[in-house]
Amino acid sequence: MNLNNIRVSEKKQKELLNKAEDVIDTVFKYSKNYLPHIARLCLISTFLEDGIRMWFQWNEQRDYISYSWSCGSFIGTLFVITNLFCQLVPCFLILTRKHVNIACYVLFATIALQTLAYKILWDGRFLLRNLSLAGGLMLLLVENKPDAKSCFAGLPTLGDNKPKNYMQFIGRILLIVMFLTLLRPDFSFLHLLTNFIGTALILLVAIGYKTKLSAFTLVCLLSLINVLSNPFWTIDSDKPLHDFLKYDFFQTLSVIGGLLFIVALGPGGVSLDAHKKGL
Repeated sequence: MNLNNIRVSEKKQKELLNKAEDVIDTVFKYSKNYLPHIARLCLISTFLEDGIRMWFQWNEQRDYISYSWSCGSFIGTLFVITNLFCQLVPCFLILTRKHVNIACYVLFATIALQTLAYKILWDGRFLLRNLSLAGGLMLLLVENKPDAKSCFAGLPTLGDNKPKNYMQFIGRILLIVMFLTLLRPDFSFLHLLTNFIGTALILLVAIGYKTKLSAFTLVCLLSLINVLSNPFWTIDSDKPLHDFLKYDFFQTLSVIGGLLFIVALGPGGVSLDAHKKGL
C-alpha cells in the first residue's frame, strides 16, 4: 500500500512538473520575440552601470588605481578612460546587434582587466561573480551564432554542433556559480529554505535537467533576493553603502539576464534534457 502511494505521489509530481514546463513553453512562445532583448539588456546592465560610474566618479577611480598600484595619475586616468569606453561602446554594439562577437570579446578583456586592477583575483566572492558574468557573455555568443535560432524550435544534435553545445554547457556552469555567493551560514528557517531551493535549482541547471523550468524559477528567486538584499535606492548616494549595493544589484541583474538566455536557448546538447530526447 505504501509502495502504491509512493508511485502515485511520484506520478503526480511528474505530471505537475510537465504542466509547469508546458506553461514555461507557452510563455516563451508568446515572448520569444522580445525575451532575448530583455536578456541582453539585463546581461549588459552591470557594464552600463560601471561605465557610467567611471564618468561620474572619475577622480575617485583614478585616485584609487594610482594609490593602489603606485602608478601615478596618468596611468590611473588611462585606466578610467579604458574602462569607460571598453564597457559603454560594447554595450551599445550589443543592444544594436552590431559586431556582437567583437563586443563580447572586449567585455571579456574588461572583466580580466578589472579582476587584476581591483585585485579581485584574491577575493573569492567577487571572483565568482566575475566568472558568472563571463558565463553570461558566453551564452550571448551562443545566441549570436547563425544557427542559434534553431534552438527555439528544437535543439540541434551534439554531433552537428559540438562547439556551440560545449559553449552552452560551460556558459551555464560559469553562470550559476554566482549563486554560491548568496549562500549564507544562517540557520534561520528562511535562509535554510532559500539555500536548499537555490542549491537544488543550480544543480538542475548545471546537469541540464528540466533546464528551462529550473532557470526560470532561479530567475524569479534571484530577482526577489536582489530587490530585498540590494535596495541601493533607499541609501543616500553619498554613502559608500549606496555604491556597494548598486554594484551588487546590477551584477545580479546581469546573471539574471544570462539565465534568461538559458530559458530562451535551452540547455544545449550537453545536458540530460538533450540526452532524454536522444540528441
